[in-house]
Amino acid sequence: MKNFYIALIHYPVVDRRGDEVVSSVTNLDLHDLARSSRTYGVKGYYVVHPSPDQQALNRRIIKHWEGSYGTQMNPTRKEAFSCLRLVSFWKDVIEEVTREEGESPLVVGTSAKPVPTKKLDLEGLKGILQSRSVILVFGTAYGLSPLWQERLDAFLPPIYGPSAYNHLSVRSAVAIYLDRIFGH
Repeated sequence: MKNFYIALIHYPVVDRRGDEVVSSVTNLDLHDLARSSRTYGVKGYYVVHPSPDQQALNRRIIKHWEGSYGTQMNPTRKEAFSCLRLVSFWKDVIEEVTREEGESPLVVGTSAKPVPTKKLDLEGLKGILQSRSVILVFGTAYGLSPLWQERLDAFLPPIYGPSAYNHLSVRSAVAIYLDRIFGH
């Protein structure tokens, strides 16, 4: 199986009104997505945020958990953070993965709403992973901006539960998708 990456996008995403915004990184997104990524063998978990101040805060949080106090309090957190990569721009993700893999990856998006074009089901994704590296892209706030339609090669179907309510946290969505792709 080829290498699998995830990217958590903070810009451009949309707010509840559909306006393009920059969202903040949450402490839980750093911890929980790194833990899910490590559990399922994700090669790299990218947190993409353009703000130098936000990146400095992210580095400070990571440094705390990788330092002596944080490691003593929770030794597995440091291991989870081993796949976490902080970058400022989407182009940085593509450049790093392409350089690391020696090929351009397939870039697959997620959305809570059905996307009418570029559809890819989970079985199709699993088949592609046999021969090609993949980056699975998640949006924060109320999801990826429409600009991502042009940047992505395909979209996975939304995650639906038994109710009409459909607004999972990104942490839950990542865990569910990873389990559906790699779980036993």
